[in-house]
Amino acid sequence: MRILIAEDSFHQREALRALLEECDYEVEAVADGDEAWKSLQREDSPDLVLLDSVMPGMTGPELCARARQELPGRPRHIILLTVRGETEDIRIGLDAGADDYIIKPYQEVELRARLHAGCRAVSLQLELARRVRQLEAALDRVEKLEGILPICSYCKKIRDDQSDWKPVEEYLSRRSDVRFSHGICPGCYTTHVEPMIEGMKGTASES
Repeated sequence: MRILIAEDSFHQREALRALLEECDYEVEAVADGDEAWKSLQREDSPDLVLLDSVMPGMTGPELCARARQELPGRPRHIILLTVRGETEDIRIGLDAGADDYIIKPYQEVELRARLHAGCRAVSLQLELARRVRQLEAALDRVEKLEGILPICSYCKKIRDDQSDWKPVEEYLSRRSDVRFSHGICPGCYTTHVEPMIEGMKGTASES
């Protein structure tokens, strides 16, 4: 999975890059909030984001808030990096839209665990979005039949929107995923098929 790092400290940024690349993440690293915002606006921007809470340009919480407001349609997991562990600072970041936070100096084990949890959350969101798209596509393919259908009292054909009379099978097949297999109900078998069979037997015996 691709990860964006926004960290103004060169040494901390490169240390994070090395650690994450060692964990087989694809890393993009920038030095300030404005560069991070440019990255987040791209169509191919990373779905997992590590933001320094205080950096030049937009701060981490400001960037979170703007991403949630202006880029709401994309699954994205944002983790704030902060040297301040006070409850109020954490609250501000989470209220701005961050999904998680890590207090610097961080423990490598904790960082790996939180990134793993973030990847899992993003994967679940992407799968959910995929299933929603499938459902919407399925609903688009099915035209809901409502109201009164004009049907012939004799041949049972249905009149469509162009005033053409269509067999029931053709009318429904064009407006839904319904497919028909033909059979004979017991009533029609007694009324139509049995007399036909008897007639055939009589013809055969006469010959």
